Amino acid sequence: MKEEIQKAVDVIRNGGVILYPTDTIWGLGCDPKNEDALDKLLNIKKRAANKSLIVLVNNEGLLQRYVKDIPDVCYDLIDYAERPLTIVYPYGQYVSQKVLGADNSIAVRITKDPFCVQLIQKLKHGLVSTSANISNQTYINDIDKLPADIKDNVDYIVNLPLKNDKQPPSQIIRIGADSEVTIIRK
Repeated sequence: MKEEIQKAVDVIRNGGVILYPTDTIWGLGCDPKNEDALDKLLNIKKRAANKSLIVLVNNEGLLQRYVKDIPDVCYDLIDYAERPLTIVYPYGQYVSQKVLGADNSIAVRITKDPFCVQLIQKLKHGLVSTSANISNQTYINDIDKLPADIKDNVDYIVNLPLKNDKQPPSQIIRIGADSEVTIIRK
């Protein structure tokens, strides 16, 4: 795994896009501040630039870097989540505008996946995480069935298995500035 982490780090630091196993499904990832990498990722997905992206972090300290204000209720939600949980916070910071929602919100998930945790530790910053599929198409958990359009256009495919090929994408909830919780995806 150490070699795969180093290869992925090198690609990301050089502005590339990786295809990698996340804590949920196969994902496309890049540096959340690198405009060129984000453009490439959006082109691979054939996704409109006005849709926000998720940032994976490995701990609460990194979460606090990207989220301007974290309502207290979020810590309880994170602690009690039974499966991976992405939270859309009201105000993001220190990422490209292409990562943020139109209202400057930011979607962040604290990952516990060993590969993702170590990759983020080595990068010393968060990692964009979006499903490895063409926009508006169903996600695929089998790397062999991913479209060639995706596999042929990334800069590196991490050679590790997905831990659980039956895992659905993360739950997504939105937290309002007043701590109101809205479920986006169960």
